Amino acid sequence: MDRDQLKEHLAFAAELGVAGLSRDPSWRVRANPDQGSDLGQTEVRPGSDLGQTLNSQNPQNESTLTIARNATEALAAIRADIGDCTRCKLHTLGRKQIVFGVGNPEADLMFVGEAPGADEDEQGIPFVGRAGQLLTKIIEAIDLRRDDVYIANIIKCRPPQNRNPEPDEVASCEPFLFRQIEVIKPKVIVALGKYAAQTLLRTDAPISRLRGRQFDYRGAKLIPTFHPAYLLRNPSSKREVWEDMKLVRSLLHG
Repeated sequence: MDRDQLKEHLAFAAELGVAGLSRDPSWRVRANPDQGSDLGQTEVRPGSDLGQTLNSQNPQNESTLTIARNATEALAAIRADIGDCTRCKLHTLGRKQIVFGVGNPEADLMFVGEAPGADEDEQGIPFVGRAGQLLTKIIEAIDLRRDDVYIANIIKCRPPQNRNPEPDEVASCEPFLFRQIEVIKPKVIVALGKYAAQTLLRTDAPISRLRGRQFDYRGAKLIPTFHPAYLLRNPSSKREVWEDMKLVRSLLHG
């Protein structure tokens, strides 16, 4: 990170209300309860010399690598099941491609938004536009990287003119999201915005009443918060999102 990027990151943190930064390296390392801390953030790839050495020293490492392979393969199988989806009318309404999801298949933290926008439909990756750039900064504010988390949406095709997904579209698509959650097994799910929170929780309560709370959801804790696109229009709400993200961080390290 160069000096200008660092200044921008610190300025954003100040907008969130962050009073200081932790020097504790434990905030920056994804702890694996089955392993000691000797590996730090070293990436161990299946089949690598280091991976084979570690496996011979500790059979638990082989189990961890197997889980990673299985999660990746399971997500790939879900994507293959979706195919070039024609289950709802969105495939006839101008969407270019499926936007499946991206990130760590073993993530402790998962973000769920509403639906892909124009940039996402173009690139096939969720949250890559201005709202996605802000989401990346929010993730970094709790000392994680975008690659550490998993990001998906309620539906996987862009609705025309970014309108809200309709009930039949959600009914066709959300079973695939549920399968993604089942494979990833996150500790915490952050519902980004009113529509995502209301859809997941099956409620019509406004986001202003839902945020600041935690809910049990499919084996995880679900934390509703404002959508990054809303923050672009209402930057004064960044402090409330920071409070929500502090709760997320405490749950992850609980």
